[in-house]
Amino acid sequence: MAAPARRLCHIAFHVPAGQPLARDLHRLFGFQPLAVREAGGWRQLALRSGDAVFLVNEGTGPQEPLYSLDPHHSVPSATNLCFDVEDVDGAARALAARGCFMPVPPTRVRDAQGTATYTVVSSPAGNLSLTLLQRAGYRGSLLPGFRPLPCTPGPGWVSHVDHLTLACTSGSSPTLMRWFHDCLGFHHLPLSPGEDPELGLEVAAGSGRGGLRLTALQTPPNSTVPTLVLAESLPGLNSEQDQVEQFLTRHGGPGLQHVGLYTPNIIDASEGMAKAGCRLLTPPEAYYQQPGKEEQILAAGHKPSLLEKQGILLDGEKDEFLLQVFTKSLFAEDTFFLELIQRQGATGFGQNNIRALWQSVQEEAARAQGA
Repeated sequence: MAAPARRLCHIAFHVPAGQPLARDLHRLFGFQPLAVREAGGWRQLALRSGDAVFLVNEGTGPQEPLYSLDPHHSVPSATNLCFDVEDVDGAARALAARGCFMPVPPTRVRDAQGTATYTVVSSPAGNLSLTLLQRAGYRGSLLPGFRPLPCTPGPGWVSHVDHLTLACTSGSSPTLMRWFHDCLGFHHLPLSPGEDPELGLEVAAGSGRGGLRLTALQTPPNSTVPTLVLAESLPGLNSEQDQVEQFLTRHGGPGLQHVGLYTPNIIDASEGMAKAGCRLLTPPEAYYQQPGKEEQILAAGHKPSLLEKQGILLDGEKDEFLLQVFTKSLFAEDTFFLELIQRQGATGFGQNNIRALWQSVQEEAARAQGA
């Protein structure tokens, strides 16, 4: 591996001036402003909940924003993943030897709180770039060049990033998996026993409507990097687009489709976000009427009526359960969204929940077309 990632520092977005992403992250999802930088035509605002940090790059400037890269993308987008590495200079040399393109070479930034060095690497995943960051000993709230903002306690709905899901073109997962393995040290994480890493996990949507191919990747146990999930469409019998294909069309190519945010209490978090005005996806009506679903929810220690009221999905068995709820898109283009996830011993992603999400997104799209 060329540059083993040790932890996820932040997820960066690029949005036009006046786009409400930063406001929505604060008001609807409980993220608190952490630090800001305003220079060169850019307003860069970092918001945090627990260990999850989002950096919103708003506007446009003649130069690249610090710690990121302006992709000049046609729609608002999650454009950059910033990872902590041990040695940026060594990582850059190793990546260059592998043929990787680094539009921002190793760059040192200093302020009164210390020094950080970073480089930006282009990835094969659409408009997504990767920032490799070295900031050992930096004493500031975020990074050199940023002004700290008053620390205000948030509701604590989110503790950290659980996983990152990339929407990929059909057949590209093996190539992406090898790139993330060779360059950042990710390894295949089986989602089902005996899973072939070249094939991933296939989740059929039913009724000839295709489905999803999911390939999960993780870094070694001594890191704190979230699981990376590659999602691509399986061919169906009809010609209508599924949500991965719709993302590719509306987003203008592959990219970060959603971020899974871990919550220690999904019931409190989803209720609080809904009261704040967050729009959550509604599962199919038949989801909670499935044979054995009520017993499964009770076995996990929850009330079926409460989960149904809040649209929370539950999957698992014995002492391993997974609870999930999904937001509608944060952008008018109907692309990127967030997921809340709570794990009660489960380590996977719940095949039945994946199918239910698939169906709920398809039904939401059908309702929107009929409106």
